Amino acid sequence: MSKPKGFARTIIVITVIAAAIMELIDTSIVNVALSDMSGSLGVNIEDVSWVITSYAIANVIIIPLTGFLGEYFGRKNYYVASMILFTAASYMCGQSDSLIELIIWRFIQGVGGGALLSTSQAILFDAFEPKDRPMAAGLFGMGIVLGPTLGPTVGGYIIEHFNWPLIFMINIPIGFIATILSITFIAKKEDEGTKKDQIKIDYIGILLLMAGISCLQYVLERGESEDWFSSDTILYASIVAGVGLISFIIYELSIDQPAVNLRVLGNRNLAFTTIFTFVAGFGLFTSVFIYPVLAQRVLGFTAFETGISLLAPTLAGVIMMPIIGKLMSKGVTPIPFVIVGFSLFTVYAFMSAGVSPDVGKGDFFYPLLIRAFGISMSQLPLISQAVVGLQPKDYASGISLNNMIRQLGGAFGIAIANNYVAARFALHRTALVSNLQVGSGPVTERVQQLSSSLIAKTGDASTATQKAYSIISLSVDKQANYLSYLDSFRLIGIFFLIVIPFVVFLRVKKNSAEDQKAILKASSEAH
Repeated sequence: MSKPKGFARTIIVITVIAAAIMELIDTSIVNVALSDMSGSLGVNIEDVSWVITSYAIANVIIIPLTGFLGEYFGRKNYYVASMILFTAASYMCGQSDSLIELIIWRFIQGVGGGALLSTSQAILFDAFEPKDRPMAAGLFGMGIVLGPTLGPTVGGYIIEHFNWPLIFMINIPIGFIATILSITFIAKKEDEGTKKDQIKIDYIGILLLMAGISCLQYVLERGESEDWFSSDTILYASIVAGVGLISFIIYELSIDQPAVNLRVLGNRNLAFTTIFTFVAGFGLFTSVFIYPVLAQRVLGFTAFETGISLLAPTLAGVIMMPIIGKLMSKGVTPIPFVIVGFSLFTVYAFMSAGVSPDVGKGDFFYPLLIRAFGISMSQLPLISQAVVGLQPKDYASGISLNNMIRQLGGAFGIAIANNYVAARFALHRTALVSNLQVGSGPVTERVQQLSSSLIAKTGDASTATQKAYSIISLSVDKQANYLSYLDSFRLIGIFFLIVIPFVVFLRVKKNSAEDQKAILKASSEAH
C-alpha cells in the first residue's frame, strides 16, 4: 500500500489526531462538570463519578481487543464504525435525564472511544515511512498528554457559559466531519477484512474480562459507601470479580488465540514495566480527577479557571514529547526517562499536598508544570521499555497489554481516590469537631459574631443562632474536604515513590534504530 502524500497525508494526520484528542478530552471533560451534573440529576458527587468510571472501564475492555477486531472487520471499517458509535453515544449522553441512562451511554461512548484512540495511532503510523515514524509517535504523544488536559478547560468554559449536556454535544460536529474525512481519505490495507476465517473470536475470554473488571470496579467504587462486606451486593460482586479474573487468566493461558496474550508477562521486564504503567495511569487520571474537584469545591475556582490553570503548564510540558521520541529513535534507553518522569510526578504530588487553603490561582502553575514534564517523560519510554527482551513477534501483544494496564490503573485510581477521600473526610471532620466544644469561649464568640452579622443583614433574630451553627458546620466540612484531598495527593506521591526502586528489575538495553522502528510498527499493530 502506497503512502499518502501532500494534502491527503495532512488531512489524515489532522483527522486521526483530532479524533484521538476528542476521545481523550472525553476522559476528563466531565471532571469539572461533576458538581453541575450531581445537582441536575439529583445525586451526590460520589455517585456521579460513575460517569467517569464507566467510560474508563469500557476503554480498559476494548483496548486489548482492537487488534483482532480491526483484522476481523477491516481496520478502516472498524475505525469508521467506532467513530459513528462514539458520536451517536455522545448525543445520547447529552440527552440523558437520569444517572443510570447517562452511565450506560458513557459506557457505550467509551467502547467507541477506546477503539478510536487505538486505531488512530495505527493509521497515523501507516501514513509515514518507517524513518519518519518517531516524529509521528511524538505528534501522537502530544495528543495523549494534551487531550486529558484540554478536557477540563473546554468543559470549564461550557459549564461557566452554557450547561453540562453541551460537553457531549460538541463531539457531534467533530465526529461527523472526521467520519466524512476518514471515509474519503483513509485507504484500506490490501488484505483488510480478508482474515475472518483465520481469526477465532475469544468470546469466553472477553466475557470473563468484562465480568471480572466490571465487578471489581463496582467493589472499589461502592465499597466504602456500602460498608464493604457487610453488604450482600459488595460480597457477591467481589466473588464474581475474583472468580471472573482468575478464570480469565487461566483460560487465556490455555488457548491458542486469546483475546489478551498474557503469556508475554512471563518476561520479567514486561511484568515489572506493567507495574510502572499501572501507577502512571493511576497518577495521570486520578490527578486530573482530584485537582478540579479540589479547585472548585474547596478553593472556589470557577470551572473555566480550573481548566485554564491545568492547560497552561501542560502546553509547556507537551513540547517534550517529540524531543523524547527523536532521542529514543536514535537508540537512547528509556529507563532514565522513566526514573526522571516518576521522580517529577512524585515531587508534583507532594507539592500539591502542601498547598494552603488560601492558595491563589497562579500558585498551582509550577506543580502542574512539573506534572506535565513528568507525564511527558514517562509515557512513550514506558511503551518502549515494555518490549525490551521480547521477541519481535510478541511486541504487539506486549504493547497492547501495557496500554490496557495504563487504562486499568486510571479506572482503579479514580475509584480508590473516591473511597479514600470519603474515608479521610470522616476522620478529619471528627478530629475538627472534637476541637469545637459548644459553650467554649472561642465557639461562643464566633457564634455571636455570625448571629449579629445575620441579624444585621436579614433582621431575623429567631433563626440567627441556628444559621450561625450551620455556617460553622459548613466551614468544618470545607476544611475536612480540603485536608482529605491533600491526603489523596500524598497517596499518589507514595505510589510513585514506592515503585521507583523497581527500576533495578528492568532490563537495560540500548535499542538500535532498527529495534525502535520495529517497536513503533508493533505499537501501531497493537492498536
